[in-house]
Amino acid sequence: MKRMIALIAVLVVFLGVAFGVESKPEQAAKTSSVKTVGILQLMSHPALDAIHKGIIQGLKNKGYTVGKNLKIDFQNAENDQSNLKTMSQRFASEKADAMIGIATPSAQALANVTSTTPIILGAITDPKGAKLVNNNTKPGGNITGVFDQAPVKAQLKLIRQLMPDAKTLGVISTSSDDSAQTQARLVTKEAPNEGFTVKNYTISSTNDLAQVGGQMVNQVDAVFVPTDNTIASAMQTLVKVANVKKVPVFPTVDTMVKDGGVATIGINQFHLGVVTGEMTADVLSGKSKPATTPIHFETTGELILNTKQAKLLGIKLPASLLKEAKKNGEVIK
Repeated sequence: MKRMIALIAVLVVFLGVAFGVESKPEQAAKTSSVKTVGILQLMSHPALDAIHKGIIQGLKNKGYTVGKNLKIDFQNAENDQSNLKTMSQRFASEKADAMIGIATPSAQALANVTSTTPIILGAITDPKGAKLVNNNTKPGGNITGVFDQAPVKAQLKLIRQLMPDAKTLGVISTSSDDSAQTQARLVTKEAPNEGFTVKNYTISSTNDLAQVGGQMVNQVDAVFVPTDNTIASAMQTLVKVANVKKVPVFPTVDTMVKDGGVATIGINQFHLGVVTGEMTADVLSGKSKPATTPIHFETTGELILNTKQAKLLGIKLPASLLKEAKKNGEVIK
């Protein structure tokens, strides 16, 4: 009887060790599980680069760190449609766990290659208008993300405050940029409420900017630039031709003010990236699904003032605006 009890005890110990050994690889596999995220960026310029940096930070905020449990496949299409297509297909063939499109053309290219892999929109002005989602509240498919529409009404009021005598507002945008065209139409609709007559100008590429911009500044008192990636990449070209005629440029993006715009009430691009990264992390961890995750709207903008540019153009910035920008935005000197 004693021998049987001893034998049973040995068997119990043996089985316990065996199960313990088997459980270790499972734990290790769980710990070493790495998610792959493909990030497709339309081109390089400060605004889109800031979104990219914010995405990485947002993922990190939620526990996903490159080199530990996250692999980033970052592709820059350099504003080439064929690159967008090829890079999107690459993400699909490599079975990325999630894809992020920075700028509308990038998101559209990703949407063309998959209807199952989660796609997160990295700051898109009009997701529904770009036919990326069925509904901004209930996207219904594999796509959700961040809406980056600038507060146009507030921006127009700011231009009027800084230029009380201005009559004609030029709006310049890229003809192929759906987001920019959406904003241009909105400005055209709202500007008369602030007493502006609007003249619209379009370019097809940065090669047109100097010529079209030069014509525009001879015919307007101020220039409004929507969230337009092509113009953002060559903002200094536009500012250069505008400065010749002392015509101020008012963009919608903080980084474009740094490149020579006078002022904006715009959305912080890095912050938009952070929100995008956090949304992506929630999808990766299974906390949310694109189909039922509403598009994230930023409802307020930050006041950004370029005092150097204002001084160059003879525009006096009210003390109240400077105080507000120092407190809740940014003053560029």
